[in-house]
Amino acid sequence: MLELVARNARHSFERRFRVLKPQARQVLESLAEALDLSRPPHRIEAFDVSHIQGADIVASMVVWEGGGMKKSDYRKFIVKTVPRNDDFASMREVVGRRYKRLQEEQKALPDLILIDGGIGQLHAAAEALERLGIINQPVASIAKREEILYLLGREDDPIVLDHHSPALHLIQQIRDEAHRFAVTFHRVRRGKRELASELVSIPGIGDKTASKLLAHFGSVSALESLSAEELGQVVSVTQAQRIVEHFSQSPKNR
Repeated sequence: MLELVARNARHSFERRFRVLKPQARQVLESLAEALDLSRPPHRIEAFDVSHIQGADIVASMVVWEGGGMKKSDYRKFIVKTVPRNDDFASMREVVGRRYKRLQEEQKALPDLILIDGGIGQLHAAAEALERLGIINQPVASIAKREEILYLLGREDDPIVLDHHSPALHLIQQIRDEAHRFAVTFHRVRRGKRELASELVSIPGIGDKTASKLLAHFGSVSALESLSAEELGQVVSVTQAQRIVEHFSQSPKNR
């Protein structure tokens, strides 16, 4: 019985991976050919910037490696040097920070850097790499809606893959994940800022106290449902009472 189970398991494994392995390899080979890569990519790092009218600008980096998304290597960035809505400057800052860090840590660069955006975002990323002395690094961008790929050094010859192309589907999957991760981080940042703004409007609650409350309790709904005694674990009795009174007078609690 054990021999029979082992034999059936081996046959099942071979049937499955005899089909899947060539398909995955073919997708990567097709992508390498389309993007003039020297070999099928093993690691792709993708970037996206998120904001609303220039506020709370953040960015994400997601990683695809060896056949799937590697979430342990994802990174979030708070854009620090761009005071207004400037996607190009934001992308330049984030890409520069990422690969300066890799240089300092003496770590290998990815096989492909993927940028969510068009030629402007692509060139911003390239400028950041150039400032770091990084050359011959494959960088591509994918424009929204048109789903056109631009390859650094071949901008005048955009790459249009068939909409049913598995290689395009892989790029879209990675791009969409970068976008999702950036938007999620942006919503969290915006929510905390809005909560902090509401808290500091309460007499006796300053920035430090608001930050302490956010760090301890985490969300608006959590704070609204707390008693003065529970809030008193973090703030003074007077402050706790004022917070309770503030939320009890909120229009949605009336």
